[in-house]
Amino acid sequence: MQVAVVTGGGSGLGREIAHALATAGFAVTVTGRTEASLRETAETWQPAGPAGGISTKVLDVADGEAVTAFFDGLERIDVLVNNAGIGSRPRLVHEVTEADWRRVIDTNLTGSFLCARAAFGLMMRQDPKDGRIINNGSISAHVPRPQSIAYTASKHAITGLTKAIALDGREHGITCGQIDVGNAATAMTARMSDGVLQANGSLAPEPTFDPKVVADLVVQMAELPLNVSIPTMTVMATGMPFIGRG
Repeated sequence: MQVAVVTGGGSGLGREIAHALATAGFAVTVTGRTEASLRETAETWQPAGPAGGISTKVLDVADGEAVTAFFDGLERIDVLVNNAGIGSRPRLVHEVTEADWRRVIDTNLTGSFLCARAAFGLMMRQDPKDGRIINNGSISAHVPRPQSIAYTASKHAITGLTKAIALDGREHGITCGQIDVGNAATAMTARMSDGVLQANGSLAPEPTFDPKVVADLVVQMAELPLNVSIPTMTVMATGMPFIGRG
């Protein structure tokens, strides 16, 4: 049974991804900062036929020592899904505090690096020496929303992180890819239907789509043979302002 770790697995996309991987036969560990929500992820999974399983681990991905200790406790990892991430209140550049900036960067970027670093090291030590890392980027890894400098910077940086990991892992059988998601219907995008700020200064509702689609795509990436890689994939609600945004 292959082993997968999904960070930020207590809700939203992380929960859907964990459920889909477990249904596909992976032994999944979901991590997050809230024990109750992680437990809910495990308890709401409905196995159908031969399947894997879901275990939980309370973990703050921005805590380097905790991340290292967690991965050191694993015997093997086949797939890491770097999904943990947070946003921030819309603010113009001069209104963003240093604390707000660091909170977003520490979780979205540094947290992804810390988990990837630890997983990469384990993949190098295990036998066979291989594995796959999948980073959750965003449409914001390509183009910004107004008043989102910290989140946008963090997701642009994820693209660089993905490429660097893929390059360093190439000769070791370790692959890294990125899935950029636009407006999957989660709590994070609930406000979309009420209207959100557009690049021209107007407010407009935006379409969303079923997050299970994202989870299924992650499973497809995870199940690829390791001599096949998807460097980047973009999936979004049809009609959302991405192409031509700004």
